[in-house]
Amino acid sequence: MPELPPAPPRHFCTDCGLSRTDNPKRCGQACQFIQPDYPGLEQRVHGRVRQQGTSAHPARPDELFFGPYQQILSARLDPPTQGAQWTGITTRLAEVLLEQGLVDAVIAMAADPNDRWRPRPVLVTRAQDMAQCRGMRMGYAPLLSLVEPALAQGHKRLAVIGIPCQIYALRAIQPQLEREQGLEQLYVIGTPCSDNTTTENFHQFLGLISDRPQDISYVEFRADYKVEVRTDQGDQRLIPFLNLPLSTLPPDFFPLTCRTCVDYTNVLADITVGYMGGHGQQWLQVRTPQDLALRVSIIKRRDAFDKDPAAFKALWHKDNQKLQKRILKARELLDEVQVSDDMLMLCARLCQQLGTDGLRAELTLLRATRAYAALQGHKAVKAEHLQSMAPLALRHRLRRNPLDDTDSGARVQRSLQEVLAA
Repeated sequence: MPELPPAPPRHFCTDCGLSRTDNPKRCGQACQFIQPDYPGLEQRVHGRVRQQGTSAHPARPDELFFGPYQQILSARLDPPTQGAQWTGITTRLAEVLLEQGLVDAVIAMAADPNDRWRPRPVLVTRAQDMAQCRGMRMGYAPLLSLVEPALAQGHKRLAVIGIPCQIYALRAIQPQLEREQGLEQLYVIGTPCSDNTTTENFHQFLGLISDRPQDISYVEFRADYKVEVRTDQGDQRLIPFLNLPLSTLPPDFFPLTCRTCVDYTNVLADITVGYMGGHGQQWLQVRTPQDLALRVSIIKRRDAFDKDPAAFKALWHKDNQKLQKRILKARELLDEVQVSDDMLMLCARLCQQLGTDGLRAELTLLRATRAYAALQGHKAVKAEHLQSMAPLALRHRLRRNPLDDTDSGARVQRSLQEVLAA
């Protein structure tokens, strides 16, 4: 791991690592606590915003709380991984990515050599080295300080394991990393976070619950409202939440930024792994249409085609026939699809707000929404068709704004939400 530069002195900063990079001014737009744009980033990362589904991925009522997702599962690794905080699902996912050659490196947290509780960002390139990342750390962790050094070393396909404020900043700068530094692939494994504090404050907390805090090796806030504490000597103790000495902690034990966080479930990760209540097992929230399993499936299919194109075509012949019939049926329906004056007005207002040149953007959007409606078997263009097609039809037509680092697809989606709400 390279030597990290010091973080600029900022009272409310929880040190995701962005302020330690060569361009710390990006914090003004990338920080979750300064200028958040969750709808825009959700659209870019997941293809839709929460509670606004598509034909392929319908919305669910509890997305208001959990963010966009495809599945929520309760799971455990069997057998559990030794040294893991729960059962080891998070580190095992990263190991698989490295084992299968899907990434060049994983950026995660390990323990500081001199303090088991202090998080230290590490760049891992071998699956077996993920063992150092097992378990919980407590403290500010400059994870993002390693992203650009990793890219500079030639690691263009990355996986990152992080908490919400780290992942928000990472997603915010992702287009710049792709455009300027050659990032080719990014897998994000998120963990939940409710409150953080400094490592020094956490040591103070350990001193309040034990006469020998240096022996404590494991702390977990459990689903039964008890804190589980384990020691190096093999002792285990359960402390009811109501017996915790919280009143003796300083008022700023949890920073104000953490107390105002709205993203416990890490909604911009590809998959979130962590405890969210229930009976105490880990929860998995599979979010992006480009989730890990689907990506692996696509790679496998491409590899199968390269090995034997004829066999691959035979295997998917029936599916291709179904898709062909669907497209032919859509072509027959296309001339019957109506576009109301209200929908044309929405298209024009959207393009006007985005500042596109001429009328080519409106015409492209008109044709795309009509074709998509026909493919869905509808005889009229609706707002849901416009929501699906607008980013695809318009994002490459936007003028570059040097003062706005927002991804072009997110800008389209943000403007669309404003136009629809007007």
